[in-house]
Amino acid sequence: MKSNTGPASGGVYRYYVLIMLMLTFMFNITDRLVMSILIEDIKAEFVLNDTQIGLLAGTAFTVFYLILGIPAGRLADRTNRKTMVAVSLSLWSLMSALCGAALGFWTLLLARLGVGVGEAGGGPPSVSVITDYFAPHELSRAMGIYAAGAVLGPVLGYAAGGLLAEAYGWRWTFVILGLPGILLGVILYLTVREPERGRFFKQQMQKAGAARQQPFMVTMRSLWTNHIFVRVVLANSFTNIPSFAFAIWLAPTLIRNFDVSKGEVGVYLGAVMFAGGVPGMILGGYLADFLARKNPSWRPYYCAFAVMMTLPFWTFCLLSTSLEMTLALYICGYVLLVSTQGAAISMVQSAVMPTERGTASSISSLSINLLGYGIGPALIGLMSDNWADAHGSMSLNYAVITSVVVSLTLATILFWWTGKAVKTELAVA
Repeated sequence: MKSNTGPASGGVYRYYVLIMLMLTFMFNITDRLVMSILIEDIKAEFVLNDTQIGLLAGTAFTVFYLILGIPAGRLADRTNRKTMVAVSLSLWSLMSALCGAALGFWTLLLARLGVGVGEAGGGPPSVSVITDYFAPHELSRAMGIYAAGAVLGPVLGYAAGGLLAEAYGWRWTFVILGLPGILLGVILYLTVREPERGRFFKQQMQKAGAARQQPFMVTMRSLWTNHIFVRVVLANSFTNIPSFAFAIWLAPTLIRNFDVSKGEVGVYLGAVMFAGGVPGMILGGYLADFLARKNPSWRPYYCAFAVMMTLPFWTFCLLSTSLEMTLALYICGYVLLVSTQGAAISMVQSAVMPTERGTASSISSLSINLLGYGIGPALIGLMSDNWADAHGSMSLNYAVITSVVVSLTLATILFWWTGKAVKTELAVA
């Protein structure tokens, strides 16, 4: 399908496209995480344990990411990307709304699986489009703005979800928050133009002889032997395990340990995530771009430092006996952790050929979702259930702390290792 070359690098329209894709990402995360604030109500109505909740909140997504993630990325590398995003957004929004009609565990699981089907096709084409609207030296900040959707999504899911749940119940909350995504999908389809693929990387493509998408196994071999790509994907996957753990389990943890309602928890978490997440995402992207101009290896080194500093904040956050201190420690760690996301996404995209970006993004998303959503929530729920007799309501806290310490330690090491790969590549070049 013919693509528009789009505006020049300094055009204003590209920021409209960026905001539309950021809003798409926001609804992606909202539809995933709204269940966090609804967990206690769903658990009570369907008589579920924490292991089953972990399966509903996380593992359900991963099933179809495993099946459809890479094929969706391959499709994004050769088809109209904005159409793919619009269709995917409308599909997952519809399935999220249908969660409100669930009759029990299995019907809710099927609806959540449907949300995963749609979301598998949203991320890869989005980041590919952004990479063709923004020049390489602007990419971290652009990805930081895009990744702000991952902050605004929980804000909407927590704050609006908590208030809606108290006013209308958990079923109508799914419906009210799901349907607007369908309208956004229509607007995106009608107003966003498809950019020229690889417009900022033509010399790189000509040098590698990769103007068209390569056969699947050739692409996979290229990505597997790309040391920067492999290391940053692993690093960011481990970074997101505790991030998703908090996103899913922090609300029920606060409800169980402190005398607060769903509405109060939703507003508190929404305010905290907005105050820390939006500036963290955007300023982190600008800082990573600034450091990379002096030395490209400082992108991953900055990520390693920020992840390492997050660990003590999030560990002691869950040991605090004060709600105010818990939220204060959480926001400190949250600002640091989310500041790495623009740099991490840009490293994935800039490390690979333009015709590999959709596949690379889908592999990155698959790895993040497999570890962060597929294994993490269910494993934390299982640990919480097994430790409940010994530790009571604190069993969930200790389960999340375990994931924080192990995952962020590994992520720090892997980001540092990525910096070594960048240095080696610069020396060879």
